[in-house]
Amino acid sequence: MSSTHPPSVSVVVIAYNDAVLVGEAVTSALAQGPVVAEVIAVNDASTDGTARVLDELAASHPRLKVVHRTENSGGCGTPRNDGIALATSRYVLFLDSDDVLPPGAADALVRAAEEHRAPVTVGACVRRELPQYHDVPWMPGLYTGGDVIERPADRPELVRDTLCVNKLYDRSFLEKHAIRFPDGRFVYEDFVFTARVLAAAPRIAVVDDLVYVWHVRRSAAQVSISLDRKDVGNWRSRIEAHRAASRIIAESSPELGRACQVKFLEYDLRMYLRELGKDPEYQAAWWTLTRDYLAGFERATVEAAGAHARWIVRVLLATPAPPADVERLTRFAAEPPRLLPPYATGPDGLPVWSEALPVVLDRLAELPIAELPVSIDAEPVGAGGLRIRVRDLYGRLAAAGPRTAGLRFVPRSGGEPVLDGPVELRPAADGDGWTAELPFHLTPVASAGRRRGRRGMQSWGVQVGVEFADGSSLVTSPRPLDALLRRRALPSSRYGVLLAQPFRTGGGSLALRLAPGAEGALSLVRSRLHRARAGRGAQ
Repeated sequence: MSSTHPPSVSVVVIAYNDAVLVGEAVTSALAQGPVVAEVIAVNDASTDGTARVLDELAASHPRLKVVHRTENSGGCGTPRNDGIALATSRYVLFLDSDDVLPPGAADALVRAAEEHRAPVTVGACVRRELPQYHDVPWMPGLYTGGDVIERPADRPELVRDTLCVNKLYDRSFLEKHAIRFPDGRFVYEDFVFTARVLAAAPRIAVVDDLVYVWHVRRSAAQVSISLDRKDVGNWRSRIEAHRAASRIIAESSPELGRACQVKFLEYDLRMYLRELGKDPEYQAAWWTLTRDYLAGFERATVEAAGAHARWIVRVLLATPAPPADVERLTRFAAEPPRLLPPYATGPDGLPVWSEALPVVLDRLAELPIAELPVSIDAEPVGAGGLRIRVRDLYGRLAAAGPRTAGLRFVPRSGGEPVLDGPVELRPAADGDGWTAELPFHLTPVASAGRRRGRRGMQSWGVQVGVEFADGSSLVTSPRPLDALLRRRALPSSRYGVLLAQPFRTGGGSLALRLAPGAEGALSLVRSRLHRARAGRGAQ
């Protein structure tokens, strides 16, 4: 490809035992064009064929320089530091051996860096779930293309983007401030590196372009460090990395330091809590570790967090061991959050977490309807319908006047939802909330998926939108009852047959695999076989 900029970028690729994938990563860096002066591949003492793959590529590509470490570092920081030390170009980009740079990424970043004289330039990143090829945007809405941020302290929310790989760095900036990654076996080294970058207060330029594709292979024999959560050690590592990062940032800007801690409560804590699982030993160890860390947070920091994170912290600190309704807490940590019944009140009439744990759900009355953790159950009705029950939450919904509900099918790979409905909501016969029977019109959903290029199996998140008499509305994911989680073959005038497989996500929400026609059915079968093989391999 052509480039409008002279050679000015060193791409540092790190690899360990990744012979199958590292070639694609390096090739994507070389394909950036002449703007990339050199690709520095650091082989962290691999024991498979990684060294051979890199050496063969280097024999054909003069811009590729290969470094073979003789001793494995135990992490990602040391080989990245090796790459920085060897870089000769003005700018540095980082790339992991199982990811890729999309075409034009380096050119777009350099263009903005030079136009705005920015030591750091950032672009869009997606997490690409493989083998489904579902692209999930990383931190959507955090950046606006064309922005120039004069100081990170002007945008405290920047602490939420802890990645180093979606950014271009001026090498002289890194050298001036002695910014490096933690060496050795340090998990989540990105946290500390990014904290050091923000603490140096650089001007940051933002581009609209997609600059990094982060591959997520959950069924791989050896998952990435960030996905390896089989024991509490991963959570301990994340806490230690966050502790170090927040300390570094706070020394530069107390406001940024507090934002870093609030980010932990609203993002990291909730993410790991909703994946807590059911192993009592893991739960107990996780609970103790988390409580010990949260005990050091200032009260003002907890108060600055959103209501859902704030209530979770208070429940955690209220009991030394996981409560009997810990699964209810994991569902509340999901996105969107759902507070399952029963709903208890304290002696003063204020809403509390439960009778056993009377933690006050403070300021619940002030939350907008759209932010309430409303619980909606879903079960099958008839040949192709869905019966939902919308539960009230301490009288907030009754006061707003629920009127209608409709389904929203959201492509899990990103994109606009397909809407169905609305249908009138009626008070439940038993007085517990409101109910409606919603038709499951799946042919229009499948057609929308086909128009977006999904020829085989499609994957959709299912949401319910509720409209109220006072003009407010909310959208949340329903909780599927077990009877709903059964594969169905539905007749379709367009496709002959639609195979529909409802399933429960890790956060307990309703989602749907949809396979239109023979081609889609074959894709669904292949997907099931792949998941089955992956499950056997993980045992």
